[in-house]
Amino acid sequence: MSTTAPTTTTISVSGMTCGHCVSAVSEELEALEGVEAVNVDLNAGGISTVTITSGKELSPAEIGEAVAEAGYLVVANEA
Repeated sequence: MSTTAPTTTTISVSGMTCGHCVSAVSEELEALEGVEAVNVDLNAGGISTVTITSGKELSPAEIGEAVAEAGYLVVANEA
């Protein structure tokens, strides 16, 4: 029986300014298959850090599409 360790992806998202923004982005990302948790560090400077923990590797494209669906833009993607 093998267990895969969760994958953590950190992205920077522009335009998030309030709790509603956090909810919208979190909801879209949590809908992706395998996502276990989403943690948002809302930055007053306009670029927020979002950490996604998932049971499988997520592609930058699917993350970007989910964030765009919420109305925001991924400006940086880190491992």
